[in-house]
Amino acid sequence: MTSKNNLLVKAINKNVRTSPRKLALVCNFIKGKKADVALRDLEFTRKRIAKEVSKTVKSAISNAENNHQYDIDNLFVKEAYVGKSLVMKRYRPRAKGRASPIKKPFSRITVVLEEKKDLKKGVK
Repeated sequence: MTSKNNLLVKAINKNVRTSPRKLALVCNFIKGKKADVALRDLEFTRKRIAKEVSKTVKSAISNAENNHQYDIDNLFVKEAYVGKSLVMKRYRPRAKGRASPIKKPFSRITVVLEEKKDLKKGVK
């Protein structure tokens, strides 16, 4: 994935055990931040799922470093979005012999990092 001058790297975490709605809060929180700042903010976020988002961001950073030889200091979170994955269906016994469904949703996290080339550093 490369665009005109900007360089993109992606990481996807597929079956994360939480609802997409809860996960979207954390993903919107890190959009547009530098990668290291996003990791620091996720570490101090009071959401359980922030640990999974942090793992995905770290994976994207290591993809950028190992597969494309990008500079880690210039990486920032261009996109962080959530999609639905499978839904486990369970049933709970109720009164009078009935059963009510319980849905246990899974999500998928996608984090896209971009390397911003600094124009000031490039000029010598």
